[in-house]
Amino acid sequence: MHTIQTGGTTKVEIYQEILPQIESLIRGEPDLRANLANISAVLKASFGWLWVGFYLADHNRRELVLGPFQGPPACTRIAYGRGVCGRVWEKGSTIVVEDVNRYPGHIACSALSQSEIVVPVWDKTRRLMAVLDADAETTGCFNGTDAHYLGRLAEIVMRYHG
Repeated sequence: MHTIQTGGTTKVEIYQEILPQIESLIRGEPDLRANLANISAVLKASFGWLWVGFYLADHNRRELVLGPFQGPPACTRIAYGRGVCGRVWEKGSTIVVEDVNRYPGHIACSALSQSEIVVPVWDKTRRLMAVLDADAETTGCFNGTDAHYLGRLAEIVMRYHG
């Protein structure tokens, strides 16, 4: 059993502590969903975000399907190009939304969500596997620091499951 600990006080310190711990946690576990569930739990426990989890790409139906997550119930399916998650798939890069109320086409799964970050998770052929989605109850919660470290986390997932 793995215990994730963080004594970090800044966002950077927390990420620097949990990323190696997450890698250790998922190394050797071949099941993608089990690993995404643990990653979601670690992020939720470390940062206390409203919602954090993954949407898995269904390329045949051109939609994202809800995967492992922590937080209140969420939208089950998101079409390619729709909302922040679908737009990340379409655009191919991370999107940070300071205020979801000002983002055109935002899909409000929870009225409590005020800011959001969505990071693409690629396989080794650069085909989308999933998106990592996090929502917070405050505006401006996410920034370039989150984009950087969650991007590194996506690379860790690709290393073991891409």
